[in-house]
Amino acid sequence: MLLAAHKAEGMIESPLLGEFYELGIGEPHPISAAHGQGIRSLLEAALEGFDVDEEAEGEPGEERPIRLAVAGRPNVGKSTLINAWLGEERLVAFDQPGTTRDAIHVPFERDGRKFELIDTAGLRRKGKVFEAIEKFSVVKTLQAIADANVVLLLIDATQGVSDQDAHIAGYILESGRAVVIAINKWDATDDYQREQLQRSIETRLAFLKFAPVLHISAIKRTGLSAVWKALLQAHASATVKMPTPVLTRLLIEAVAHQAPRRDGRFRPKMRYAHQGGMNPPLVVIHGNARELIPESY
Repeated sequence: MLLAAHKAEGMIESPLLGEFYELGIGEPHPISAAHGQGIRSLLEAALEGFDVDEEAEGEPGEERPIRLAVAGRPNVGKSTLINAWLGEERLVAFDQPGTTRDAIHVPFERDGRKFELIDTAGLRRKGKVFEAIEKFSVVKTLQAIADANVVLLLIDATQGVSDQDAHIAGYILESGRAVVIAINKWDATDDYQREQLQRSIETRLAFLKFAPVLHISAIKRTGLSAVWKALLQAHASATVKMPTPVLTRLLIEAVAHQAPRRDGRFRPKMRYAHQGGMNPPLVVIHGNARELIPESY
């Protein structure tokens, strides 16, 4: 049994809620159906103890595979990497760029967990996209990234970070996908190339500085176990369930550290936060005069 105190707009910290404890049926949940306040936390409390997977599909209890997309420029080694994971030449890998024209989905299982590996077509510069079939490949690749749970951005160590790499990385970020960066062909570079590559990552991919960067050789199958560990960690971070009290406490601490600026007579007030979604994690903040908060804040 749960106790909901309705029509409690803006009363989450009100001492008036203390009266509800006298009923002796647990902690009251202040809500407002008209304004949507407290509904999420009430649902979380009601469903606590149930095994609810927001991404579950198919039969009850059936684990949905983690969708893992491998993205990058043409000829960066995406098909070679997936073949190395599979342990067989399942996908066509050839030195000629453009071998993969469509997003290819391959079921895979590792350590008891199910995955769906997605080999995407290599994205070229817009000026080199002429044929209708290649334009279709670009659309399918972008769709595969948007539909994935985690994206592995593969970069050619011998070529450095190009404009195409930065564009793909930007789309991954805009799509809200969890991302891991793998530098392929690392064994084919010298110390100078590696130093230059590190600088280009820091400048061209500065907006992905939160993503782990790993060095691998798909053809020699080195460094792949570390990539798997990073991919699983990225997926876990993207699908983490964040308790409302924790988010609210973090919000209060953040506001205490730096409050939003006053706009005329009003200063926006942020009162509490709850999780609104996963993969990507979404935090919904409630308060007053939120429309006055600038995007920079």
